Amino acid sequence: MAAPILSYEGLALVQGTGWLFQDLDIYVGARDRLALIGRNGAGKTTLLKLLAGRIEPDKGKRTIVPGTHVVLLEQEPDFTGYATLMDYAIGGANPPAEHEVAAIADQLGIDMAREAASASGGERRRAAIARALAQNPDVLLLDEPTNHLDLAAIDWLEGWLSRFSGAFVAISHDRTFLTRLTRQTLWLDRGGIRRKEIGFGGFDAWMEAVYAEETRAAEKLDAKLKLEAHWLQRGVTARRRRNQGRLEKLMEMRATRAAMIGGPGVAKLGLANDDVRSKSVIVADHISKRFGDRTIIKDFDFRVQRGDRIGIVGANGAGKSTLLKLLTGEIEPDEGKVTLAPTLDGIVIDQQRSLLSPEKTVRDILADGGDWVEVRGVKKHVQGYLKDFLFDPSVAEASVAALSGGERSRLLLAREFARESNLLVLDEPTNDLDLETLDLLQEVIADYAGTVLLVSHDRDFLDRTVTVTLGLDGSGKVDIVAGGYADWEAKRSKPASAKAKAAGADTAPPPPPQARRKLSYKDQRDYDLLPGRIEEIEKEMAGIETELSDGSLFTRDNARFSALTAKLDALRAEKAAAEDRWLALAEEVEALG
Repeated sequence: MAAPILSYEGLALVQGTGWLFQDLDIYVGARDRLALIGRNGAGKTTLLKLLAGRIEPDKGKRTIVPGTHVVLLEQEPDFTGYATLMDYAIGGANPPAEHEVAAIADQLGIDMAREAASASGGERRRAAIARALAQNPDVLLLDEPTNHLDLAAIDWLEGWLSRFSGAFVAISHDRTFLTRLTRQTLWLDRGGIRRKEIGFGGFDAWMEAVYAEETRAAEKLDAKLKLEAHWLQRGVTARRRRNQGRLEKLMEMRATRAAMIGGPGVAKLGLANDDVRSKSVIVADHISKRFGDRTIIKDFDFRVQRGDRIGIVGANGAGKSTLLKLLTGEIEPDEGKVTLAPTLDGIVIDQQRSLLSPEKTVRDILADGGDWVEVRGVKKHVQGYLKDFLFDPSVAEASVAALSGGERSRLLLAREFARESNLLVLDEPTNDLDLETLDLLQEVIADYAGTVLLVSHDRDFLDRTVTVTLGLDGSGKVDIVAGGYADWEAKRSKPASAKAKAAGADTAPPPPPQARRKLSYKDQRDYDLLPGRIEEIEKEMAGIETELSDGSLFTRDNARFSALTAKLDALRAEKAAAEDRWLALAEEVEALG
């Protein structure tokens, strides 16, 4: 291994009355691509500032190769005192050349002459990125770099980082971003740090292995106290298993929704069998919306069904907010009509942490200073409810000012989800959330009994959450796709490939139209029987998981434990293959009409 260009030995820092972390040994190689993972409040942002030399530790030795240029892209850069975005970019310590900033800003699509005070979060984020990249860093420290960016900007940043010749350390809630770019992982956990030479794509398996080993070790000792100390970690493991079941349910919901919007014949069948019209909570009847000469939404016709999880995606300025406001009745269309169900009662969660008064305690926010919080008509003790949202119960007396940005976002979610509603509107809910909280948010949305409208640039989150994606490309047309972001991307790529094929065969006579055909006997048999087989596999897996949940099995009958584990892995593989096969056949059935 090559010598590191930046390292810390014995790093320790006191926060409040205790140690935030102790005895950390960290190193960054010249071409490392590191994902920094940890729960909100674990100290990830603080650790980046320590690596950047912005703050001094209470213990530890920082070593850096002379001439190494370390640049920190902060999560919330301070624009105070700067008239324009360009003034910010070329101001402060070690400013980059203005022409280099301008070149990057042009690629990001940001006007650096924009007044800093009135700039949006996305504009400020682009300006901060332009400044950081223009400084020609050797080590780039990225704190939530995709926050407030649209999909086009995220794609551009991913491309730049993939070509970057230096090293970077990235904190991000964007799983897709981390999976595509990272090759090593730093895991900040319970005051310590672990490093593994795998990218984020292998993190879940690594984490599960670590927790499983800790659980086995705890069971060999006096396990009761150990298990109490690890309630959160065990909850995460259980939650992830539950989420697998929810993903399976999501696939079923998408298949049902695809039948509704796939073709006239299928849609009519659905209406006849399911009385779909009676389940409509929002009806957009050929609506259009213009601002000046520009058409934002053009002839959009769609029914939002009770229980739908609708994702709205597109570049900044494509019309996502306009479409959301049209669907919720906040603004009126220029043409057409939007009808809302009379019983619709919605709440909006848009990450306005300013609504949380810093001087108040967590107990004040959730329970008005009392011991009980009413959660959708059911009383829960405030400390138990805090556990549901991954807080230590002792945090009830903490002030909002003492919470990290991610913890405040989590507290806002806890407060809003307690309210009675049947429509949930989420505007960029994933900003500032750690990966565990994202898992929790997916779980809460999946269990929500009402309808969800979701605007997000988090591709993985959309793929795991929504049943229908409404995609906007800025032309006014809205794509309606059963599935998540990946399904929308696949649909968008099909026309381009079709055009390419047509261009290569412009001299050839057009092929004769293919007669409608049926599935082959084997395909039809698989299509009919696979759902039942998947159910059988799930039941068998549930039985094995129940037996494996016996903590003494590993030591009592190790051979049985190993056999069951191997069988479970085989069933998971068979189930995944069966699901892929059935989904492929379902698409073919839909294409046949």
